[in-house]
Amino acid sequence: MLSVGTKAPDFSLPDQNGTMRSLSDFSGKRIVLYFYSKDMTSGCTKQACGFAELYPQFTEKDAVVIGVSKDTVASHQKFVEKYALPFILLSDPELTVIRAYDVWKEKMNYGKPTMGVVRTAYLIENGVIVKAFGKVKAADNPKQMLEELA
Repeated sequence: MLSVGTKAPDFSLPDQNGTMRSLSDFSGKRIVLYFYSKDMTSGCTKQACGFAELYPQFTEKDAVVIGVSKDTVASHQKFVEKYALPFILLSDPELTVIRAYDVWKEKMNYGKPTMGVVRTAYLIENGVIVKAFGKVKAADNPKQMLEELA
């Protein structure tokens, strides 16, 4: 996980519609950048739906919510449609941004070590990480991030 005070690595990834998005596209806004493991799984769905439910409050605070996983653009599109997600999901199958933000880690899965995304959320302002939360609880993270914008 990257430390508070670190310059947020810029990126260019396709969103759920295939449109290329860069961190620099959102300069002047506060950015909630969260990393999750897989579309349509229970924890990731709880987290995404939590952000969707609170999304009007994020926009009132001039914040952009961006989710990143290694899922494909097509998978993200289905996820967005099924749950009416109003924010951006970025596809990173090459793990470029996931690695740049240091969230690709060894995890235990059914007692066996595997590599995967550790659920992490960053608050970025003016291109700098101002808050960083690792191993966040999926259901609690959206409210936690909204409170950090106060």
